[in-house]
Amino acid sequence: MSRRLSGLPRRQRLIGLWLLLSGISIFGGATFALWLDTLFQPRGIARLVLWAGCFSGGATIFMVGLLLERQLFTPLRHLQVQLARLVANPDARDDYPPEGWLRALGPDLVRVREAWRTDRSRLATAHAEGARSAARIRQELETLLQVLETPLLLCDHHRRILLFNQAAETLFEDHASLGLGKRLEALLPAVSLQDALSQLPSNGAPREVLVPSGERWLRATLRRVPGSHGETMLTLVDTTAAWTSEMGARAELLDGLPRLRRHGASLTSAADALSALPEGAGEMRRRLERVIAEESQALGEDIDGLSTLIERMQQEGERLVPLWSNDLWASLNERLPTTRQLTAVGMPAWLKGDASALLVLLGSLLDTLASTLGDVPLEGEVCLGNKRIYLDLIWEGKPLAESRLGEWQKQDLEALPFTPRVADVLHQHDSDVWSLADDDGRHARLRLPFHAAGRVGAPRPTLPPRPEFHDFGIADLPAPDAELAARPLRALEVVAFDTETTGLELRRGDTVISIGACRVVNARLLASETFDLYVDPGKPIPPASTAIHGITDDAVTGAPPLSVALPRFRDYVGDAVLLAHNAAFDLLALQSPGAGIALDMPVLDTLLISRALDASLDGHDLDSLAERYDLSFPPGTRHTALGDARVTAELWLSLLPRLEARGVDTLEKALTLQNSALSKEDACAS
Repeated sequence: MSRRLSGLPRRQRLIGLWLLLSGISIFGGATFALWLDTLFQPRGIARLVLWAGCFSGGATIFMVGLLLERQLFTPLRHLQVQLARLVANPDARDDYPPEGWLRALGPDLVRVREAWRTDRSRLATAHAEGARSAARIRQELETLLQVLETPLLLCDHHRRILLFNQAAETLFEDHASLGLGKRLEALLPAVSLQDALSQLPSNGAPREVLVPSGERWLRATLRRVPGSHGETMLTLVDTTAAWTSEMGARAELLDGLPRLRRHGASLTSAADALSALPEGAGEMRRRLERVIAEESQALGEDIDGLSTLIERMQQEGERLVPLWSNDLWASLNERLPTTRQLTAVGMPAWLKGDASALLVLLGSLLDTLASTLGDVPLEGEVCLGNKRIYLDLIWEGKPLAESRLGEWQKQDLEALPFTPRVADVLHQHDSDVWSLADDDGRHARLRLPFHAAGRVGAPRPTLPPRPEFHDFGIADLPAPDAELAARPLRALEVVAFDTETTGLELRRGDTVISIGACRVVNARLLASETFDLYVDPGKPIPPASTAIHGITDDAVTGAPPLSVALPRFRDYVGDAVLLAHNAAFDLLALQSPGAGIALDMPVLDTLLISRALDASLDGHDLDSLAERYDLSFPPGTRHTALGDARVTAELWLSLLPRLEARGVDTLEKALTLQNSALSKEDACAS
């Protein structure tokens, strides 16, 4: 939401001045004619000539101005718009053919435009042919990145992220510091990792380091890419479960082994002493027997504890992961013939298990049921218990006999490594199996209990592959610590943002209700690295504002307040330069008193830049500029924070060629140019 700027455009001020001069001339002529008429009292044609001569000056000024406006100034403005559009996009449509006194330029302009397009077409064809092999390699790389299950990062010698895969995006889900061009230390700030990176050998030999990431521990394997310009590849493995087991149950197991040895040694010594006692040593015999009983009891308790620890180790094993029951039923049906498909009923839930082992176990169980019950329809249901999840197989008939279940538990599962028995897999999951009748007296079920996983809600749908996971051009950008003002505009990391508010009177209590942003890296708009967040304003949204942006009170219910949303936005921005359209309004909305977070980075304003480039043209609002540069809002995105931010980013990319054509190629020059367009009205508004 942008505040409408006050003050007339330059063209309207010039038109006003022209009309004022014409009016003054006509009024002055009329006054002069009236004086002469009174003084000389002419008659007939003389009087007509007198009045016509006095009015001729003003009329001439008016007619000449009108002629210049229609035949020269308006065609020049249209030509300026067309040239600006061609510079931004040579394939843009031709809405303003030359007219008026510039009509003769039409064929020449068409010839220039067609020659320009022909040259671009030839260049594009040559570029496409030369890059065909690189495109094939890129496609293979992207395919590999999408299917590779190991999280992978590639950084340049400035430790900016050049590449990451989908597994890394999943590992760092909702982490604002993962993105192309962002610094690795913002994502993984551990000092040990930075030290390891600085000491990596250049021959590609790997180095490993444990890195904390929130509540997790990651094992990072670092390799310098041989023959590169200092690029480093990192592969990451979440070792939290292994270390939890190592420092938890396994450590307790190691602590318990000396106690078992002591109990064993004490029992052996007491037994030897007891066997060597003479017949008359009754008191000593009773004491030794008491020692043996105490040690035996302690040994039994320690063995029970050892059993519990082993079960904990099995449950904490890395193969036991959260499983969504619907996914388990679907995977099981994929292994079954169409005549024996399982029907999932009831509410799905999360359970903890080894997916591959459970699929083999359940397949074996279904084979046993088919051989015992015949071809009866089966249903799968998940029931919630006290810290347990019950996986039930239901059929119409009687329960299965315990003896048949006992036989099944002795079966070998040859499809699994080391051919474990069914009972071994059940024991790995701390599970059991039994059969019972339903209350309706018609159905029976087979029940397997599992530990519940600490997750709620259905799994997130699988997102389509992102359009960008890598940009090797980032490695050619200046060092992050280079002087920002001298950095080329195309080398800037830019975050375009916009806000929606409860109204336009920010100094009278209106506040932010939505923040949207997108990222431009290496002069390329990243389609998926976006920020889109509703903000709770803490008060009702006026209907007049809802009519513009469509955001209602229900939409922001449960959204974070600005004090929580602003730090998230600041983390998303990182070291980037901010970009907005009429940035003064959006910055004022975000930097309200008590916000606590300073947005002190440089800010580019497309409104001011456009005004500086085309001071003689009317219309520098976002809609007018989108029309001028042939940009479009997808349906339903106008007056949404993210939708306006994306079009602002596209507008910035369209303005870049025009800035460079005028020698404005660094951040410092761009800021100087936009400051030259800052009027007194803008200064008061901000």
